[in-house]
Amino acid sequence: MFKGYVQNELYRVVLVLFNHMKSMDVRPNCFTFPLVLKSCAKLLALREGEEVHSFLLKIGFKSNPFVGTTLIDVYSSAGAVGSAYKVFSEMIARNVVAWTSIINGYISSRDVVSARRLFDLAPERDIVLWNTMVSGYIECRDMVAARKLFDVMPNRDLMSWNTLLNGYANNGDVDGCEKLFEEMPEKNIFSWNGLIGGYAHNGRFFEVLSSFERMLRESNVHPNDATLVTVLSACARLGALDLENAIDVFKSMDKKDLISWNAIICGSAMHGRGADALSLFCQMKNAREKPDGITFIGILCACSHMGLVEEGFSYFHSMIDEYSIMPQIEHYGCVVDLLARAGLLDQAVDFIRNMPMEADGVIWTALLGACRIYKNVKLAELALQRLIELEPKNPANYFMLSNVYGDARRWGDVARLKVAMRDTGFRKLPGCSLIEVDDGVVEFYSLDERHPMTEDIYEALRGLTKLLRSSGYVPDLMLGRGT
Repeated sequence: MFKGYVQNELYRVVLVLFNHMKSMDVRPNCFTFPLVLKSCAKLLALREGEEVHSFLLKIGFKSNPFVGTTLIDVYSSAGAVGSAYKVFSEMIARNVVAWTSIINGYISSRDVVSARRLFDLAPERDIVLWNTMVSGYIECRDMVAARKLFDVMPNRDLMSWNTLLNGYANNGDVDGCEKLFEEMPEKNIFSWNGLIGGYAHNGRFFEVLSSFERMLRESNVHPNDATLVTVLSACARLGALDLENAIDVFKSMDKKDLISWNAIICGSAMHGRGADALSLFCQMKNAREKPDGITFIGILCACSHMGLVEEGFSYFHSMIDEYSIMPQIEHYGCVVDLLARAGLLDQAVDFIRNMPMEADGVIWTALLGACRIYKNVKLAELALQRLIELEPKNPANYFMLSNVYGDARRWGDVARLKVAMRDTGFRKLPGCSLIEVDDGVVEFYSLDERHPMTEDIYEALRGLTKLLRSSGYVPDLMLGRGT
């Protein structure tokens, strides 16, 4: 009975039944205590664990190694590594599982020095213990020590390689991750996911797609749902695949979890496919997948791009009313953007003032950008005032208000802002654009001359400008000033 409850993660029920068992004077055996102690560990129930420990000592289970190892886990999971070591030191028979458990306890307490001391004292070390110690160094972000120990590890298995690979990825060492990946004698789906996920974790979305293509081209490993979710998220961030292809990838997934639904909904919203995002949200609800806060960021973003003010507010209120999700500042920011894009600037300001938290720079920047579109100098000045308080050294805010003044032909105010921008001592970062060319993504900065076809590009641009002028187009010279 206890085993069934543990397998179904009903740990609190296990403790209740155990107390009932004691009250009826039913004697537990060596199989009962590990299940009860495991439930204590999962619940971080230190007091209950101590009570069970006291009880098992009274009835003579002190020397049972299986019980002792589980007790170490109970104390370690609750942060009482000193008590865990006391149990370990009192054990008569300490097998490699017990050594691994106490070493892992010290690692969990961020005491990798004590963990390594015990590791060196262990009379027997299996592959699990070696991997545990390497993981300890990785968790402490000491990849040099992790690699050094890995290099002397006997009988390294694929899990050992994957552990170190993910360590490099999660600690931001993409070069180390790439180098180790090329060294690996064999690779499975977890190896490829480690490399692909490492690129994604560190914002290297171009490499996510190229490594995925390499996986399909060079290996016999088939992607799983975790692979597809990562690639789908990268597509959403880059737009490097057209959205139809991204949706095809999504549809091919055997199991669609919350992460994959969020990736495709948010990706659709980010790339102007608001109707698709809302349609996918309906499909998500029909599939009985419960949305979370990230889902609603995508939905509100879709409404904002489509100008669906009433629908956006309806979705916003449904977060609490239907799903008991407390809106965060990101959701309030989406609503402000929704109102601002629709030209409802006064309503946007009222909404900001009634928010349960202080608006951040992202929200005021959205309002400032809309003020230029709708030529509202008064609210633009208010937005800049708040932005100066939040981001006093960000010159981009001054540029945005300068453009508003320029549109209004208030040249004196433009000159005054230029002085203020100079006084910040910081320079605005140049604007950057991404375009798709022949199934690849090309990155351009303002006045960029790095591309090998720069002369041809600017010649084509000059030709387009002449064509536009001949058709009566008069460029807005203030547009994008400072980018």
